[in-house]
Amino acid sequence: FFFNGINLSNVTEFVFLGLFMNKEMKILSFALFLLCYFAILLGNFVIFITISYSHLIQQPMYYFLCHLSLMDLGYTSTIIPRLIRDLVAKRKTISYNGCMTQLFSAHLLGGVEMFILVSMAFDRYIAICKPLHYLIIVNRKRCNLLILLAWVVAFWHSIAQLFMILRLPFCGPNQIDHYICDVKPLLQLVCMDTRTVNSLVIANTGMVALVTFVVLVSSYIVILYNLRTHSSEGRKKALATCGSHIMVVVLFFVPCISTYVPPPRAGNNDKEFSVFYTVIAPMLNPLIYTLRNAEMKNAMQKVCEDLSTYHQIVRKNEIFTRLPLPS
Repeated sequence: FFFNGINLSNVTEFVFLGLFMNKEMKILSFALFLLCYFAILLGNFVIFITISYSHLIQQPMYYFLCHLSLMDLGYTSTIIPRLIRDLVAKRKTISYNGCMTQLFSAHLLGGVEMFILVSMAFDRYIAICKPLHYLIIVNRKRCNLLILLAWVVAFWHSIAQLFMILRLPFCGPNQIDHYICDVKPLLQLVCMDTRTVNSLVIANTGMVALVTFVVLVSSYIVILYNLRTHSSEGRKKALATCGSHIMVVVLFFVPCISTYVPPPRAGNNDKEFSVFYTVIAPMLNPLIYTLRNAEMKNAMQKVCEDLSTYHQIVRKNEIFTRLPLPS
């Protein structure tokens, strides 16, 4: 990029300042985030396996939950491993291309997760408000269409963010006051007036998150209102399911909105807020959806029993094949 004949794009790598400067906090955070990442991998992998190899995969709600677990696995894997490494690294560098790749991947997978949560709210709305038409409206074809739509919308959102950043000149400094490559901390390194770009960030990521959150909250208000006509047992079951969804929505969207809606220099809490939707929410999702869900617990037990039976059959076959043939 050139400005008045001068090349401004001379930054080839960025340096993360990270979450903490204190050495003791870095060591403690290293252990804590490592445990969190293992919990995310284990919890979401268990949910994915349980749903994929049980009858639950036929139900739209669990079909969406299976995809949500995959997105949590992918989204956190683009962010947390580097965060963990940087907590003990002497120099927290990332190449320009690596930074742009992380930015695109995080927004893509995070965007897909956002719209899957909308699909799950749509599923609950139809199940509670129009139960007689549920199987007709929320069929597998429509579920696949919603997943495809989530990917398409998230892709265009991410590619718009990427192209916006690629067109900006970085002429130094190259220190990112964050632990990930994201639009707002990168804007602070641009050597030009970024007020227009700031408005685009709020219009793109901020407003998408805010509008989606408002739609989700409105849908759950309608759902809760319609529960008045249900039986006591039906209300209890529906409230348990919707309660889980609402907890996930709040954990994911509220910190996200707090990060992206204010102007980039309105505050310096972006790093702390981003921990909630990059680490805490993906870690709590499996607990929220399993501990309060009898169907998931029963399916997990059934899958474990099937795997144990399969393992025993394989061992018997191995023993049988090792037996000497009769002479």
